[in-house]
Amino acid sequence: MNTPRKTTNQPKIFTPGKIGSLTLRNRTIRAGCFEGLSPKAAPSDALIEHHRKIAAGGIGMTTVSYCAVSSDGVAFGNEIWMREEILPDLKRLTDAVHKEGAAASIQLGHCGFFANRSVIKKAPIGPSRKFCLFRYSICRVMTEEDIRRLREDFVKAARLAKRAGFDAVEIHAGHGYLLSQFLSPWTNQRKDKYGGSLENRLRFPVSVVKAVREAMGPGYPVLVKMNLEDGFKGGLTIDEAVKAAKAFESAGASALIPSCGFTARTSFYMMRGQVPIWEYVKSEKNPLTKMGMALFGRFIVREVPYKDLFLLGQSKRIKDAVKIPVIYIGGVCSVADMETAMREGFSFVQIGRALVRDPNIINQMQNGKTAAVDCDHCNRCVAEMAVSGVSCTSVTKGFRRKVYK
Repeated sequence: MNTPRKTTNQPKIFTPGKIGSLTLRNRTIRAGCFEGLSPKAAPSDALIEHHRKIAAGGIGMTTVSYCAVSSDGVAFGNEIWMREEILPDLKRLTDAVHKEGAAASIQLGHCGFFANRSVIKKAPIGPSRKFCLFRYSICRVMTEEDIRRLREDFVKAARLAKRAGFDAVEIHAGHGYLLSQFLSPWTNQRKDKYGGSLENRLRFPVSVVKAVREAMGPGYPVLVKMNLEDGFKGGLTIDEAVKAAKAFESAGASALIPSCGFTARTSFYMMRGQVPIWEYVKSEKNPLTKMGMALFGRFIVREVPYKDLFLLGQSKRIKDAVKIPVIYIGGVCSVADMETAMREGFSFVQIGRALVRDPNIINQMQNGKTAAVDCDHCNRCVAEMAVSGVSCTSVTKGFRRKVYK
C-alpha cells in the first residue's frame, strides 16, 4: 500500500518517514484544508476524486478535512460528520488513495461555539458563554456531561475512521475549534477544573488525546494539530503552546502539527496573504452576514502579509520541546522550503494551497520538473469552498493572478 519509492540521491523530503507504526513513502502530507465537497454531510464522488488526484500526484499522506465527531459540531452543511452509515463511502476514499500509493488520514474535531446553528438546529456549545461574531450567536456552556459525551464522540469517530481504512487520525486542537477553545483564555473563562490555569484548560483536550490513544492502541498514528498562538491579545501564547505540546506528547500523541489562528476571529492569521472579501460576500447566503461582510469585512478580517515559512521560528520552539515528530506547516511552496524544514529538524511538512493550485506538484518536484509552485496566495480558493468546493480559481475561472509576497 505505502511502498516507498527508490530514494537514491533524493532530497530528504522525498525519502520515507515514519509516524508511529506507519511508514510514508515521503515526508509530504496534504494539510487538512476544508474541501466543501461533502453534501448531506457525507463523502461525495468529487471528494474521493480530489484526494485520489493528490495521492496520484505523489503526496506521502493526504488528510481528509474537517470531519466533525458529532452532528452538533459542524460549521457548514457541506462537511462530514462521522457516523456508521458513511463508512462505505469513506472506505471508497481510502481505497482510492491507497491504490495510488499514498496513506490517508482524517481530521477529527468539533466547532464548539462557532458551529452553525442553522445546520445543527440548536444552540452551539462551548467552554464558556460567548458571543460569536462569525455566526451572530451565543453558545451554551458545556456541562460535565457534555464534556464526557464529546470525549467519547472523539473516541467513536477515531474507531470508525480506522474501520474505514484510514492510516492515521488528526485531532484538531487548533484554529479556535472546540479543543482550542478550551485552551484559549479568550473563550475559556470557566471557574471549575476545566478553566483558569493552563493545567486546567488543558484538562479536556489532553483527556481526548489520551482516550483516543488508548482506544487506537500503541502503534496507530494519532496526530494533534495545535496552535502556536491564537493571534490576538488575550489568546493562547507561544509559551503556553510549548507546555501544551509537552502535555499532548505525554498523553500519547504520535506527532504534532503546530499552526496558529482562530477561525472565528483571526482566520487569515493561519494562512496569510490576501483577503478576498468580495468573493466571500458573493458566496454568503445569509443576507445579514452578507451585508455585514460587505460593510465591515475589511475591518473585521485582518490581512496578514505572506512570506515563505512564516511559522518556522515559533514551530522550532515546539520541535525543541518534544521528542515525537513535529510536522511543519506554514508557507511551504518549494523544494527549498521543504529542505529548510528538514534541516531545521522537522520530520514532515504539511502543504495546503500549493496542492489546491497543482495536485501533481509533488511528482513535478520529485522528478525535477519544477522547484516551486506558482501559487500567489490570493486565497480565492478559501472563498470558493462554500460555493462549489475548493479549487484554484486562477485555473477554474481564469482570474488574473499577481505575485503576493
